[in-house]
Amino acid sequence: MSKIGLFFGSDEGNTESVAERIRARLGEERVEVHDIADVTQLEIAGYEQLIFGIPTWDFGQIQSDWEEFWEDVQEIDFSGKTVALFGLGDQFGYGDYFLDAMGMLHDVIVANGAAIVGHWSTEGYEFEASKAEIEGEGRFVGLAIDEDQQEELTAGRLNQWCRQVAREFGLPGGADSVAALDD
Repeated sequence: MSKIGLFFGSDEGNTESVAERIRARLGEERVEVHDIADVTQLEIAGYEQLIFGIPTWDFGQIQSDWEEFWEDVQEIDFSGKTVALFGLGDQFGYGDYFLDAMGMLHDVIVANGAAIVGHWSTEGYEFEASKAEIEGEGRFVGLAIDEDQQEELTAGRLNQWCRQVAREFGLPGGADSVAALDD
């Protein structure tokens, strides 16, 4: 079985924590977690299935480690690769920029050939604007996590999204192979 490469950037630890929680649900034997600050293009290119985690900072800014890797990610050929995204943001404090970094990352990897899975409903969120929202569809390009305002919803959202991603990645056992956790 080929592994899923999960790559994240995190300044304060929230995105790293969510990455580890995703791995716990999908299975440690299936998912290899990497900090984007410590990787190369070749490491990403070595996976057919990828999960990228990116928080949005302040007024729609990209997290610092992702920002340093941005030119590299723009050069990766994602043809034949399936990618799921998750993003962290604060929908009330920064409602005009909610999950913008996830939307920007999505646009880069789709332009380079990635097939995206793991779209997520905008229902249950309150925000003004987001580059991660698919216009007119009521969905985000990936899982939306708000550890600042809706931390109590994160475990349930992770459980549901990981089941969805397992199906969409075509993992053996599909959604039934995903651990439902209350963390």
